[in-house]
Amino acid sequence: MKTTLIISAAKAIHSALLNNETQIESLDRAIGDGDHYLNMKRGSEAVVAIADELKTITPDAALQKIGMTLLSSIGGSSGPLFASLLLGMAKFYKEHQAEMEEKDTHPKYAEMLSLGVQSMMQRGKSNVGEKTMLDVLVPVCTTFVNSAKQGNSTEEICRAVKDAADKGLEYTRNLVATKGRAAALGERAIGHLDAGAKSCQVMTYAVCDLILKV
Repeated sequence: MKTTLIISAAKAIHSALLNNETQIESLDRAIGDGDHYLNMKRGSEAVVAIADELKTITPDAALQKIGMTLLSSIGGSSGPLFASLLLGMAKFYKEHQAEMEEKDTHPKYAEMLSLGVQSMMQRGKSNVGEKTMLDVLVPVCTTFVNSAKQGNSTEEICRAVKDAADKGLEYTRNLVATKGRAAALGERAIGHLDAGAKSCQVMTYAVCDLILKV
């Protein structure tokens, strides 16, 4: 894993969020406080802005710097959550650097994402089924781990991960929110997709599409 790939992923995510502005905003206005997209846009812009700084440091340091940048640039609860995700991934990479640089790294990348998602869950004291971004990230992570263990190709893994993201997003439609502002709506949130889950689905697609090109 190279820092240049991390930078490319950050740029791809930023572009994907911009391309999905209308849908993400409309979802958040329906059951949220309407600022989720703006927060995500601000955070992704801040990361892209430090691309030149990231080029000069190691992958784990880059992940850590991105995490801290998101912490200071994304408002609300999303900042600390995404920071926890990136810092968890940075910690794993630093502890397994030699293994991460081997030829077949799919299983290790999957483990790295797992630690990041676990860190996010611990920070937010949340889990699947609460109508949040975890309803996409957890199945994406689980699918990545299982597909990598089976020795599947990059194309097969990305296809499975995208499918998991789609299903995770749709899963939020009929859930009662128990976290964030949407929790105040109770059953009135049923029938609406979660904006955070949509953002994570968009980011998952962006990273997968990038990986398939390199």
